[in-house]
Amino acid sequence: MTLDDALAALKELIEPGRAAGMASYHKQKREVLGIANPNLNEITKTWRQTLSVQERVTLASELWQTDIFEARLAAAKLLTQARIRPDDAAWDLIASWVPDFDSWAIADHACMAGQKRLVADPSRIDTVETWTKSDHLWTRRAALVITLPWTKQNFPKPQELEVRDRVLGWAAGYAEDHKWFLQKAVAWWLRDLSKHDAPRVEAFLNEHGDKMKAFAVKEARKYL
Repeated sequence: MTLDDALAALKELIEPGRAAGMASYHKQKREVLGIANPNLNEITKTWRQTLSVQERVTLASELWQTDIFEARLAAAKLLTQARIRPDDAAWDLIASWVPDFDSWAIADHACMAGQKRLVADPSRIDTVETWTKSDHLWTRRAALVITLPWTKQNFPKPQELEVRDRVLGWAAGYAEDHKWFLQKAVAWWLRDLSKHDAPRVEAFLNEHGDKMKAFAVKEARKYL
């Protein structure tokens, strides 16, 4: 499938009058076509089933480079799958997108694809840790969003607990940065973790909660 084929297929899914509302909601200055998310899910599912891994990586790269809102979402969805073998090219492409993040919807879709690749090879956490030192807000935020799978284990193995504590260390470093999206990401990580490991969240908030914004502490405590 060529890029032109993919764009033509996406444009067939446009709902007249939808683009303006989406652009406003997602605060987009890039082109927005006006495609509902369920329709994007359906078409990218078909592409995943019919294209080889290399073809998917190539198409995802080309879709991302168009800088069309739904094309970037589709690029991420093309690579959102637990089993991709080999997956080095997919991971490298996802990681290369991180400096381009500038809005939550695109960033979160790409991070969902990245989560699968991190779970497949947790050694990639070393790369993610370098993002925490970035001056780019969205890169720093991505380090927490992409590691959300480590909040969800009820019976974590020792190596999973090591990752959990490592990411909490990053979150501690973000506690005094009051940018809304960073505070929200810290709260999101803690809130999800609290369902499975409340003592770690309580300990974190006891130590760092006074540095955080009130809304973030409230969100983190939602399930405690």
